[in-house]
Amino acid sequence: MAIKESELVLAPDGSLYHIHLTSVTLADNVLLVGDPDRVNMFKEIFDSVEHESCNRELHALTGRYHGTRFTALSTGMGCDNIDIVATELDAAANFDLATRTPLSSHRSLNLVRIGTCGSLRADVDCGNLVASQYAIGLDGLMNYYLHDSHGFLPDMEAAFAAHMQLNSRLATPYCVSCSQQLLHQVAHDMHHGITVTAPGFYGPQGRNIRLAPSIPQLNERLAAFSWNGVPVTNLEMETSAIYGFANSLGHQPLTVCLIVANRPLGTFLHDYHTPMRQAIGTIVERLAQ
Repeated sequence: MAIKESELVLAPDGSLYHIHLTSVTLADNVLLVGDPDRVNMFKEIFDSVEHESCNRELHALTGRYHGTRFTALSTGMGCDNIDIVATELDAAANFDLATRTPLSSHRSLNLVRIGTCGSLRADVDCGNLVASQYAIGLDGLMNYYLHDSHGFLPDMEAAFAAHMQLNSRLATPYCVSCSQQLLHQVAHDMHHGITVTAPGFYGPQGRNIRLAPSIPQLNERLAAFSWNGVPVTNLEMETSAIYGFANSLGHQPLTVCLIVANRPLGTFLHDYHTPMRQAIGTIVERLAQ
């Protein structure tokens, strides 16, 4: 049965309404970055470019590196944007957009986020790369979807809930794992940790500007949690949703973030463009092998 036009919305050219991609212009290796300008870094790396489109904060670029095809796509900030991006990426891969009907065969994507984050550990300082072995979502987005348990970790969720004792007015946290294959392929020599995804940058990450956060000592409490010997290492704003959608829809997710702020030390990496270029080059090279 075809999905109604109002539910799966397309642009005038027949591509997905927000990301402006189709099955033809979408590669199996998708590199997700927050900043639209960061997509331009891939032009310096790709051997050729076959597609480029821009719509609001969503900048897409499809090209090849040493024969391997990639799509770089900016997402903007926050899990609400990931709701749009992940849903439309899956639709581009697994729907006949002309008829708005699902394809008979499933196409799996590698969804690799290359982002920035804040470290919750003094020993994981600015300039380091952290791969998210697990993600804890404080955003609540995946609670709006029915999904199977693949990749979701109810025992970890229960342990985290008992550890944090969060106010019942807040969203119920959820815990999801990365793709182990991508973790070993891409991030074997990087820090591995638990990434906490927050629904905002200031109060939800324990910053006190004028409105005080409602959770006292949030970052210290987060940093004290671990699972299977893996500690909470960092805070950011997208990974839990990427992992949740990917595991639910049959894709392979991984996040690698560059530490730009060390919260315990109070330090910030102002010029992170050079290490970000290096990180992008390393990840593209390893995915192409």
